[in-house]
Amino acid sequence: MVLRGKIDLHMHSAVSDGSDTPEEIISKVKNAGIALFSLTDHDAVKGCGIIRGLLKDGDPGFICGSEFSCKDELGQYHILGYGYDPESDAINALVEKGHSLRMNKVKARLEFIKDKFGFVFPEEEIRKLLSMDNPGKPHIGNLMVQYGYAKSRGEAIKDYIDQLHVKSQYLRSEEAITGILESGGIPVLAHPFYGSGDQLILDNEMKDRLERLVGFGLKGVEAFYSGFSPKLIEHMLGFADYYHLYVTAGSDYHGKNKLEALGDTGMNANSRLVPGMERFFEDVKIYGIN
Repeated sequence: MVLRGKIDLHMHSAVSDGSDTPEEIISKVKNAGIALFSLTDHDAVKGCGIIRGLLKDGDPGFICGSEFSCKDELGQYHILGYGYDPESDAINALVEKGHSLRMNKVKARLEFIKDKFGFVFPEEEIRKLLSMDNPGKPHIGNLMVQYGYAKSRGEAIKDYIDQLHVKSQYLRSEEAITGILESGGIPVLAHPFYGSGDQLILDNEMKDRLERLVGFGLKGVEAFYSGFSPKLIEHMLGFADYYHLYVTAGSDYHGKNKLEALGDTGMNANSRLVPGMERFFEDVKIYGIN
C-alpha cells in the first residue's frame, strides 16, 4: 500500500493544550495534504466528537484518539488510545479520572508559584483557567508571560513551574491500557524513546518497558515521530517487529504552543507502509474511508 497523502495520528487542539480549535484542525489538516489524521487531546474525547460532526464527503479519514499521562514503577509514559467507542463507559471513566488528576496538578502548580515566587493572577483569570476542558503547564505559562512573570512560556515552565514535582498524580499505565481495550480501542505507546519530558530511553531499558506494557495489553508503538532520527525510527520498528506490535506515526502538533509542524512524522506522502502500520489500519475504526 502506498500513501496518497500524509498520515498524522498525534495532534492536540484547544480542548487540551493545543492552540487550534477542532474546526481549525480540520482546515489545517486539509491544507497540509494529510489524508488520514487523529486528534489525541489529553484526557479528552470532546474534540473528536466535534470533528466527527464536521467531517464531509471528501475530507481526510479520521480516527478517534486520546492521550493519557501515566506512571508506574519504571517511570512515566504517554499512552495513546485509538479507535475507541466514544460512548463507552470505560473510555469516559478514564477521561474523567485523567481530567480530575490534571485539575489537581493545575491547582497545586498555581499554589506553588504563588507561595514560592509570589506570582498571583486576577480571580477572573483563575476562574477562566479552571473552567477550561484540560488546562496544563502551557496555559499557566501563558498567564505568567501575560502578567510579566516570565519572558516566554518555555522559561515559565522550565524555570518556575517544573520546580514543583507533583507526586502520585498520574494514571497507572495498566489502568489506561485496560480502559482503552475495554472501550474497543487500541492502546499505543507515544514517542517511546522520549517517555515523558526530556527522558531518553534506549536499549534494555526500552525493552524492559515494552515487555511490561505488552504484558498489560499494549498493542502498538508510535515508531514514526517528529524528532526521531532515522536511526531511532529503525530501532523502534525493530522492537515493533519483535513484539508483533502495531505501528503509528504522529507529529505531536500543538499549534502555537509547540514547535512541531503538522504532518511532520518522519514519513512522507509516498512512503510505503510498514507491516505493523498496515495491520493497524486494517483493525482500527476509521471514519471517512471505506
